[in-house]
Amino acid sequence: MQHVSVEEIREAQLLLAPVIRRTPMESSRPLSEKVGGPVHLKCENLQRTGSFKIRGAYTRIFRLSDAEKAAGVVAASAGNHAQGVALAAALLGVQATVFMPVGASIAKLQATRAYGATVHLHGPTLSEALEEAIRFAEQTGATFVHPFDHPDVLRGQGTVGLEILEQVPDVQSIVVALGGGGLISGIAAAVKQVRPGVRIIGVQAEQAAAWPESLRQGRPVRRLDLTTMADGIAVGEPSALSFAHVVDLVDEIVTVTEDELSRAMLLCLERAKLVVEASGAAAVAAIMTRPELCAPPTVAVLSGGNIDPLLMVHIAEHGLVAAGRFLSLRVEISDRPGTLAALLAEVGALGASVVDLEQSRLGSGLTLGNVEVSLRLECKGAEHRDQILHRLVTSGHRILDSH
Repeated sequence: MQHVSVEEIREAQLLLAPVIRRTPMESSRPLSEKVGGPVHLKCENLQRTGSFKIRGAYTRIFRLSDAEKAAGVVAASAGNHAQGVALAAALLGVQATVFMPVGASIAKLQATRAYGATVHLHGPTLSEALEEAIRFAEQTGATFVHPFDHPDVLRGQGTVGLEILEQVPDVQSIVVALGGGGLISGIAAAVKQVRPGVRIIGVQAEQAAAWPESLRQGRPVRRLDLTTMADGIAVGEPSALSFAHVVDLVDEIVTVTEDELSRAMLLCLERAKLVVEASGAAAVAAIMTRPELCAPPTVAVLSGGNIDPLLMVHIAEHGLVAAGRFLSLRVEISDRPGTLAALLAEVGALGASVVDLEQSRLGSGLTLGNVEVSLRLECKGAEHRDQILHRLVTSGHRILDSH
């Protein structure tokens, strides 16, 4: 299958110049220290609609015929592609209909409607929403704008690769989140035709990784169980188009866990002052856990920043636990006066701060005359957390549970 050409991607770049934002490239000292050389963050989370998707969506819709534009467009998405299609259609005066999974982020749902699209919720996963969107296209004559299975979409996404080459001319490694494969296919097509020695690394969420098995079998293979916070890359099956590009142009694909994703989001928020959704932080997670894969200078693409504020609080908390910054434990102590005060004094002497405390005499298995104390502590990191647990155990406290 023929790859999109760098000349076609440059044409898309000219088309998109008055529409999109040339997103900034920020350096990251924590990641640079891990890799042993410069690491830069390509901030597509700061793009219009909060992700790179506007690039491919606008390129695709712009090139429709007048008759096709008059019939409208339809798309399916967990959120980012939906917003990209909705805004692109609005800019081009085209009616957009979008199908989203029932559990789609409220923030992404509201934003898509705010751009003028008609939104329908359908099915528990993106796969069901995609099937319904295709049926709608067949029934109404609207053009289905696939999130990654069209050359024009890849050409638009490939403009990210051209910008990376312009902003970091000596780049050696580019790390990109990977769902359906549209973004990494476009970037790889642009970069490999100009700098074939640049290493392209794709990153999937471990709990929604369809690519490893597809690559093993040499063809797109559907994965049904997609249970990840990274909804933007929870795609069950690559397309033949993206599969051909990835097989030929991408050097390696790795997976990251939910804990690693949450820690990456926390690093972006705390150290880079950037709000990045889980799928957008996948590249950062890979660099944090597998720095040896990346020859510097390295660029991590932050592909999106659309996240519900309530979910962001939950994930930030999850990331703090994964990083050893929070410790929750249940301790059995004597019910004698002064015992709880002594426990808290010991915790304080170890340098931990008490966030929450609850005491109960009703815990199953408690020795008569004892109570169960649930503590939530703020720690300084994984080493400090482990030190606190060790000291409490060696000083004679019975730890019922900790995490």
